Amino acid sequence: MAWKEETIMSQRLSFIQAVLEQKKPFSHICRDFGISRQTGYKTLNSYQLKGEEGLCPGSRAPLSSPNKTSSELENEIFLLRAKYPTWGARTMHAFLSNTQNKIPSISTISAILKRNGYISTEESLKRKAHIRFEREYSNDLWQMDFKGRFHLETKEWCYPLTIVDDYSRFSLCLQSCKNEKTNTVLQHLYKVFCEYGLPNQINVDNGNPWGHSSGVRYTSLTIWLIRLGIKVTHSRPWHPQTNGKIERFHRTLKNDVISRNKIRNYKHAQNLFDEWREVYNYIRPHQAIGLLTPSQRYKPSRKSMPSSLPSIEYEENAIVKKVRGNGGIIYKEKEYIVGKAFRGLNVQIKPNEIHKKVEIYFCTDRIYSATQP
Repeated sequence: MAWKEETIMSQRLSFIQAVLEQKKPFSHICRDFGISRQTGYKTLNSYQLKGEEGLCPGSRAPLSSPNKTSSELENEIFLLRAKYPTWGARTMHAFLSNTQNKIPSISTISAILKRNGYISTEESLKRKAHIRFEREYSNDLWQMDFKGRFHLETKEWCYPLTIVDDYSRFSLCLQSCKNEKTNTVLQHLYKVFCEYGLPNQINVDNGNPWGHSSGVRYTSLTIWLIRLGIKVTHSRPWHPQTNGKIERFHRTLKNDVISRNKIRNYKHAQNLFDEWREVYNYIRPHQAIGLLTPSQRYKPSRKSMPSSLPSIEYEENAIVKKVRGNGGIIYKEKEYIVGKAFRGLNVQIKPNEIHKKVEIYFCTDRIYSATQP
């Protein structure tokens, strides 16, 4: 969405005044003015860099020109660097390209930063070619994990819950949590599903509350996701690169927020997370996606969160057994343990006569396979 054509300057001034007054959340102010948050942030940053001059319709003051001195040019770059201290020359160049007509080259920005002690070595313009594996569409795969815990000034542990879309790198969740328990994850996942819809697949780490390690393959959390029609997969043990996008997200989060602030309590942590997530999703150009912002790539899912869990149904002639209290079922006088998380739920038995195996399914997921005695 863009600004309406009439009285653009007065609209932008009113918008800036509303933002500075802070009477409403930024997203609400953008909605009131009929613009996207992306446009709102561009307008705000133009104002912060150039004042009212940066709001003039059709006039975008350049960072450099033959009439400007080198010190003035550097001051423009320092303003941006002061606001986003972890941004490199490439990211700054991409961001300024959205708000300026003439900007310094990446090498010039890098040289200015290096000369003034902002970086120790000049950023390389020739990077190694990386083969990036990513899904072709938003919501085809989400990566979910807890960022490593850190201490608050209250001496309590904070556990950031994070979810990143594989295709767009959009941050769907960044939540300050008091623990890593299943109910905590369920509570925040429900909110995310209501806002963005359901993904086709979620990849998680190993161990609680995700399951898969220490002999516990399924938990109540993974069963809930399966019933919603979401495929749950796990990273290979000791291979965090299989969840690499969220690992990179965690590193950026640590550098930008956790390492740079004395975080008082959970509320303070969440305020910092919310502010940073807005910048990450809507302002900061992402090098892995062609210097677009994640919001420019991401589209909400067409699969909405249902009002209640779908019922567990199998074919009319299917062999169906209810899982007992110990997590097992009896079939042809033999016990098969599928997991205590399935207690009281129906599963389907599919004998595989060709391979002499018994295969057990929950909904459409095969959860157990064993050779027949």
